[in-house]
Amino acid sequence: MAPDVSCTDVNDIHPCYEIYNVSYRLTSTPSTICVLIFIFLGSLSVVTVCGNLLVIISIIYFKQLHTPTNSLILSLAVADLFVGLVVFPLSMASSLSSCLHYEHLFCKVRDSFDVTLSTASILNLCCISIDRYYAVCQPLTVVVVVVMILVSWSVSVLVAIGFLIPGLNHEKCDDNCFIDLLLAQILGPIFSFYLPVIIMLCIYLKIFLVAERQARSIRNTTCQSTKCGATVGKHERKATKTLATVMGVFLMCWTPFFLCFTFQLLDNVSVPLPLFETLNWLGLSNSMLNPFIYAFFYSWFRSAFRMIISGKIFQGDFADTQLL
Repeated sequence: MAPDVSCTDVNDIHPCYEIYNVSYRLTSTPSTICVLIFIFLGSLSVVTVCGNLLVIISIIYFKQLHTPTNSLILSLAVADLFVGLVVFPLSMASSLSSCLHYEHLFCKVRDSFDVTLSTASILNLCCISIDRYYAVCQPLTVVVVVVMILVSWSVSVLVAIGFLIPGLNHEKCDDNCFIDLLLAQILGPIFSFYLPVIIMLCIYLKIFLVAERQARSIRNTTCQSTKCGATVGKHERKATKTLATVMGVFLMCWTPFFLCFTFQLLDNVSVPLPLFETLNWLGLSNSMLNPFIYAFFYSWFRSAFRMIISGKIFQGDFADTQLL
């Protein structure tokens, strides 16, 4: 999701490219800053791809992980995998190369993948929160989970189409295009971020309140000893810590970008392109952190990762292994 900018908005000094006849070409000797930035962003891409590959292989290979809940995590991992595999490299080329003028077709291709996959990742996180709410009393069926996955990806594609089409046709039509583009830039963030965030906050708050009430009830009815009360308190603190980590990391990564995107829609508000690109990278880094948040918290995923990394799964058939 990139703001509309022109070449005149970009400073003449660039760490990797130099201006030549109003275009950008790679300098013969890239600066140290340019090299370090490429190494850093490339490392983020590699970590994102490897982390989500571990999640995908674990869920597909081990039968113990074939559950409706893990299907949602698998869908999230697929979205995050393609963020690392496609969006990260395209964004590197966009942020550090000649994609400083957003009229180029390459930049629109990059934006389409960026919007689709980032939205899919966020919506899958929202679906996981819904699944966790119903998991205690009434676990979701496979059919419901499949529908949720299909809806998440379909909405992501529609948001990307709605965001990009007005921009493609902007030069070929009248002022109505501006209205369409403005609506797309307003509705896009609502469906991509603000609405999922409201849903997730409400659900996780309700989960926390229910868990706290249940823990208090257990302590009052069955825990007559100090040891039992301490055990329940430990589980309650762990659940609280998990929910706080989930929402904290997600909001830390994506809130600055979408607030910046919203502010730049206001009159006379100009967001510097380097700041916008930096916040976009911060949001994309959530795809790198998701495997740690949604998988590394669970011991069975950690066991699966150890077996994959050590190469044990290539030494025999361990699909039926009971993961601890």
